[in-house]
Amino acid sequence: MISPAEATARVLATARPLPPETVALPHAAGRVLAGTLTADRDFPPFNRVAMDGIAVSFAAWAGGQTEFDIAHTQYAGEPARPLPSPQQAAEVMTGAVLPAGADVVIRYEDILLHDNRARIQISPPDAPGVNIHHQAADRRAGDVLLRPGTRLGPAELAVAATVGAAEMAVLRNARVAVVSTGDELVGISATPLAHQIRRSNVYALQALLTQSGADVSLFHLSDNVEELRVGLTNILAAGFDAVVLSGAVSKGRADHLPGLLRELHVEEIFHEVQQRPGKPLWFGARAGGPVVFGLPGNPVSTFITACRYVRPWLRAVQQPEGAAETASIEGPQPAVLTVDISFKPPLTHFVPVRLTVDAEGRRLATPLRVGGSGDMLGLVGATAFLELPPEPALFAAGSAWPAWEL
Repeated sequence: MISPAEATARVLATARPLPPETVALPHAAGRVLAGTLTADRDFPPFNRVAMDGIAVSFAAWAGGQTEFDIAHTQYAGEPARPLPSPQQAAEVMTGAVLPAGADVVIRYEDILLHDNRARIQISPPDAPGVNIHHQAADRRAGDVLLRPGTRLGPAELAVAATVGAAEMAVLRNARVAVVSTGDELVGISATPLAHQIRRSNVYALQALLTQSGADVSLFHLSDNVEELRVGLTNILAAGFDAVVLSGAVSKGRADHLPGLLRELHVEEIFHEVQQRPGKPLWFGARAGGPVVFGLPGNPVSTFITACRYVRPWLRAVQQPEGAAETASIEGPQPAVLTVDISFKPPLTHFVPVRLTVDAEGRRLATPLRVGGSGDMLGLVGATAFLELPPEPALFAAGSAWPAWEL
């Protein structure tokens, strides 16, 4: 068996950037930027009024003038009009262009306005520029705003819209087939017989991988060897980037997948990892085809191994060639155990936990009660899982260990 670190290295070694495609800006939410977005002009493009009020000459105000006739009103969206003289003011609205000749804005709350004349009720500041968002204060024309590899959320899309990026080059979503296997599994709308259960792993995987930027298709195959062979042949040839199998990868009489995958020219990269849950994990790749993850079938094993290995692979293929790796691809962050944990087998142990933050800002990990790798309800409420090394056998409360957030 290999360690989780070695398994991760072998999984990520197969990751290649997904090809780019062009989409309209409204359809780019959640996608990964494939190119560089630069400022087409200064941000902001003019000296922008930051408060409703009046704009005046700082020199006039600092020189003792406290009453100003209102020359005109400057609204957002109007071409700039200069102050006719330093002794006059312009009434200005937030977002408007600052009138030439004015270099300070005074809020309505700090003036008395009557008969088109403003009386200032506060003392002048030490310098001009108050309540003004100056041209190019944020970025200059030509500055890089978004780099390749950026995941496009609401703020990023607003930036793209501001520079007129009506269409954007983004990485294509990974196409992933999620396949359940087993004659004991029936559809979620079926009424199971006494010896059957409803399919659930594939829906957990679909949710997890969709959140990670994949387009997921669901399949189910029986334990019949010939049906498995035909189904896998079709799925492997269907143009998926990854195939994620749930079940039939251990050493039981019905665990046909490792042999069938080799028969179908999927090269085995590793089988079995020194970990619990998820020891029987299988991983391989087909030349010119998809990578294949064979996840153990028990629900906790399936979900944790998908989080630990499939999700990092997805994030890696969503990094353009040459782009710096993001924090999401890096390892987990430490969290402090709130109770003692004892675990004797010489295996890496994955422990579902609920994360909280104490008054000192430390991340605390409280283990959840999980009745083995078949207890899917034990995952409810989990926000992360700790990765505990094979040694020591006792992990004391107060010790810090890597935590993978879910």
